[in-house]
Order: sequence, then C-alpha cells, then structure tokens
Amino acid sequence: MDGEEEAAVLGKLIEVANEISEISDFKCVVRKQCCDLRRRVRLLTPLFEEMGEIKDKVSEETVKALLLLKDGSEKARDLLQFGARGSKLYMVLKGKHIKYKFEELAVHFEQGLGDISYHKFDISDEVKEQVELVHTQFRRAKERIDESDLELYEDLLSVYNQSNAVDTEPRVLHTLCEKLMFMEVEDIKQESLALQGMASSSDEDLEESVKKMSILLKKIENYMQAEYCNTNPCASNSCSLHCSDQGCTDQCSQSPVIPDDFRCPISLDLMKDPVIICTGQTYERKCIKKWIEAGHGTCPKTQQILSSTTLTPNYVLSSLISTWCEVNGVEPPKRSGNSCKGRVVSGGSAESVELDALLSKLSSDNIEDQRTAAGELRLLAKHNGDNRVLIAEAGALPLLVGLLYASDTHTQEHAVTALLNLSICDDNKGCIISSEAVPGILHVLKNGSMEARENAAATFFSLSMVDEYKVTIGTSGAIPALVTLLVEGSQRGKVDAASALFNLCIYQGNKGRTIRTGVVPMLMTLLREPGGEMLDEALAIMAILASHPDGKVAIGALNAMSTFVKLIENGSPRNRENATAVLVHLCGADPRHLSEAKALGVRTLLLDLAENGTERAKRKAAQLLELIGSSEEHHEQAHMQADAQPQAQPSHLPFIASDTD
Repeated sequence: MDGEEEAAVLGKLIEVANEISEISDFKCVVRKQCCDLRRRVRLLTPLFEEMGEIKDKVSEETVKALLLLKDGSEKARDLLQFGARGSKLYMVLKGKHIKYKFEELAVHFEQGLGDISYHKFDISDEVKEQVELVHTQFRRAKERIDESDLELYEDLLSVYNQSNAVDTEPRVLHTLCEKLMFMEVEDIKQESLALQGMASSSDEDLEESVKKMSILLKKIENYMQAEYCNTNPCASNSCSLHCSDQGCTDQCSQSPVIPDDFRCPISLDLMKDPVIICTGQTYERKCIKKWIEAGHGTCPKTQQILSSTTLTPNYVLSSLISTWCEVNGVEPPKRSGNSCKGRVVSGGSAESVELDALLSKLSSDNIEDQRTAAGELRLLAKHNGDNRVLIAEAGALPLLVGLLYASDTHTQEHAVTALLNLSICDDNKGCIISSEAVPGILHVLKNGSMEARENAAATFFSLSMVDEYKVTIGTSGAIPALVTLLVEGSQRGKVDAASALFNLCIYQGNKGRTIRTGVVPMLMTLLREPGGEMLDEALAIMAILASHPDGKVAIGALNAMSTFVKLIENGSPRNRENATAVLVHLCGADPRHLSEAKALGVRTLLLDLAENGTERAKRKAAQLLELIGSSEEHHEQAHMQADAQPQAQPSHLPFIASDTD
C-alpha cells in the first residue's frame, strides 16, 4: 500500500469515527453497550489524526492493522445505528445475537490495536496513554446478560409465542411497558416504524417474525390505551376519543382552555412543577424525570442531545400559571419544594432578593432594567455558592446569554461576568453550554470592552475545565481570539487568556488550531520579556504544544535552545519541569537539538534535576538523559565501526591529516 492509499484508510477511519460520534439516543435495551462502544471509538480519533501527519512509511503489519480497524469501525457504526433506530422487541428477542456482535467487535478492535506499534510513532504521550486505555477496555469488554435481562426475555417470549386470540394478563403487559420504556402511544408508533424499517432493509427473512412482533406490539398498545382511559377520562385534546359519558363531556366543554405554554409537552396537562432542562425547554418535573429515567438522552421536543440531566425549576412560568389559575377560578397547582427557593441572599447579610423580579427585569425591553438586573445577578453570584445554584435553577442562564449581544457596553459586561460567576458551580457549566452561550461569549471576546473581553476569556477557562467542552469551545473559533487577547490584554487579561489556552490545548485537536494562529513566537517573546510577568503561563503552554508535531517544528525554528537550558538552570521548580519537557520533545525529534543542548551543558543540570526536581521533572530529566546516553552510545559504535575498516593508502597523493574529529 502506497502513501496515498494509507492516507485514504486513515481518512476513512476519521470519517467513520466522526459519524459514530453523532449517533445518540440509543434504545434502553442496548444503551450501555452502545455508549461504551461509541466512547471507545471516539477516543481513537486523535491516534488516526496524528498518524496521518507522520511522514515516514509505516510497516506492512501496521497497514493490515489499520484495515482491520477500518472494517471494525464500519461495523461498529452500523451496529450503533441499529442501537439507535432499531426495534426494542427485536433487540430483546435476539439478545444473544446482539451480545455476540458487541463481543466480536471488542475482539476486532483489541486485535487491531495490538498490531499497531503506536508506541514507536512520533505521537504525543497523551494520545499514547489514551490509546492504551482504550486497548485495555476492549480487552476487558466481556458483556453479559444479567438476571433482569433474562426475565424480560422470558416475559416477552411468552407473549410473542401466544396467538392473537389469547388474552395476555395485564400484569405481564404492564411489566413489559415498564422494562421497554413504553410510556406514551408515540413510543409504540416509533417501535412499529422501527420494525417495519428493519423488515424492509434486512437481508434476513424476517416477515414472519415482524408479523408476530407487530401482534405483540398491538396488545401493548391496546393495554396502554385502556390504562389511559382509566386514568385520564377527561384528558385534554382527547375527550371525544375517550369520554362517552355526557356529564364528563359537559364538564370538559365548560373548563377554561389551558394556554399551550402552560401545558407539559409530554403529558399535555397543566404543569404543576415546571422545570427547565439543559436545552432550555420546560416540562412537568414528573414527566421529564420519567423520560430521562427511561434512558432517553434527548430533549423530547427538540431532539437535542442532553448534555446534563439537571432539572431547573421555572419559577417565572410557575408564577404565571398560578396567576392564570386564580383569574380563571382553577385551583392553583401545588409545587413541591421550599418556597424560599425563589429568593437569594444579598451580600453577607440576611437580606434576600426576589429572583422572579430580577428575571422579569432581565427579560424586559427596557435597557435600564436589563442593565440593573444583570448587574445584581453578577454580584449575587460572585461569592455565594447557594446563590449560583438558585439563580441557574430560576432560569436566568438563557436570559443572560441573550444579553451577551446587547449594544449597551455595561449590560454586556454584567451579563458575561454573571455567567463567569455562575460557571464556578460545576453543575451550571453544562447548562451554560446548552444555553448556546459559547457563540455569545466569543462575540464578547472579540467585540466587547477590555473588561468584558477579559471576563469572557475567564469564562472560557472555567467552562473548559470539563473535557467535552474543550472540543466545543476549540471548534467555535475561540482560540484565535484568545491569542489576540494574549497580546492586547492587561496583565489579568493575558493570564486569563493563557489559562484558557492551556486548558483547551489539553485536547489534542486544539493544539494544531493554536499553533496555526502563530502563537509560538508570541510565547517566546513572553518567555524573554524583562521581568517575566507571563513566564510561567507561556512556558506551560509551550510545553504542551511541544508534544504536537507542528509544535516541535515551530519551536525548533526559533533557535531557543539556550533559553530553555537557562530556565532549567535558574527557573522555579515548575518552570524547570516544563523547560525540560520541551527539550524532551525537541531533542527526541531532531538530533541537532540534542547536540546543541549537550554543548550548552544541559547534562549537569539534568543530573541535579533528576535528584532534586518535582516528580514530573525527575521523569523528564531521566528521559532526556536517556536520549543523551543513547546518542553517545550510537556515536561511539559508529566510531568503532569506522576504526575497524582498513584504511586505503593513496598511491600518488600526499596524506593530509583531517581535523574534523
């Protein structure tokens, strides 16, 4: 296989891994197996990306392993798509067959990874550790059918084998509904579509099996409709279908029409305890909780993937519902929980502030009200952890995100700083991301006042503490804006920008994006700056970028070897550690850098560091000393071989002594 074919295989591997990343909302029957498989394949993407950057020709064994991984990835994609779209009934009845497919893929990936000598490639230590972890996980991946799965299989099989004329016990059908997460008639419709789609697309002769499963599904549907009639005789929008009693019909016609915004999108009933999920949609707490506990990973209304399962009380809507009930003579719904949750503590005093009033101002069209409310929320979230939770639960996040685009400078500053303070609470990070805050924060980082830009950078730093958000922020275009702030900002702004960049660059894909901004020469300027105010931050980023192939080239082109050696000699313990880490990457990639470091006397410094440095510094010093030792051993062997060769004496030229040694 030539270089082009090899690149095509790696390109296909990356393409399939990205397709796998987008598959979600797996059926409850195979949710755990699908999530584990998807996560493991996604973690291999950086390996394929870095292998694509290797210029040297790889071995035939590695090529075969890549083809094996390509085949396994495509099979994994197909299996995961089935896990997301297939029939639950089929998955249970064919449980052993499905289980075998997952086990077969685990063996497939384990063998492929075992045949790739990725430790010998010029790829980063982080990726090597990540691949080793995935390899171990595939090695241990032995799925099993537990007792509850066996019970579900036996219950389902007993109904599956019954004729259509036989009545099934309601108890059995109730159990099947619970275990298969059939909560609404819509679930039955989706299952029916999955069955029909499977029958039409499969190469197997499934006509008879699908027919029997459809009969089983109809029994479940009839049971659910009967239960619905018993528990909701006057359910909204369905009275004519379920109410035959005239008194009931009269009662329904006389009831006030409930506004659509007050109905739960799942049950269509008036909400008693409205809560906001991470996508910004509001549901009845009981309904959305049941939906999530059923194993669904998406928003029922928008189908967006749920990045968090936090349920935030919607106090504003709850207040509006109560007012509507009072006006229309309807008994107001009673929401569980502490009524004091709508209040937050102001400063260090016992004085409290009504959140509903602040949120009303925040959502008004009056710029003065918006500015005042955003400023108050900024202060309320600054020092009080409980306030951060309550403000987010009250539904302030989407409103603050909207104000990131405000034309008023002070309102924009208050909004981004309030989000920064709220993001300190780990539970709020996911809700902030889900509120589509990243584009707004980036807008402030590019266009806001200096204070707002610096606080936007600090917000990105806070959010990027969560690994998955490193990807979200890195792909948003935030990195070039952070690099700009690293040059233009105040001391505090530069530190915030550097901290955010360091966090983002922990993810391998963001390293290349950062290097392409031209940040490496800027970092070197900061390293050499008199006073060294940004020395610690610049060197930490330099150390993490040096693990990337493009980073080695960019740093090596700066002729900065003497700077790093001086830092090993005179720097703080952490700076000595990071400077040594940079040299390990540079010297391992280019013997010329190693020779230069030796000439600058780095060996003596490393011997001291190996004895007295931090734990990481000791490891890095040992690695660099090993490189020096290997280089000298190789040089000595080359000299011995040269000395062993007989010297040919010229017959007619005078001998000229060489001074190259």
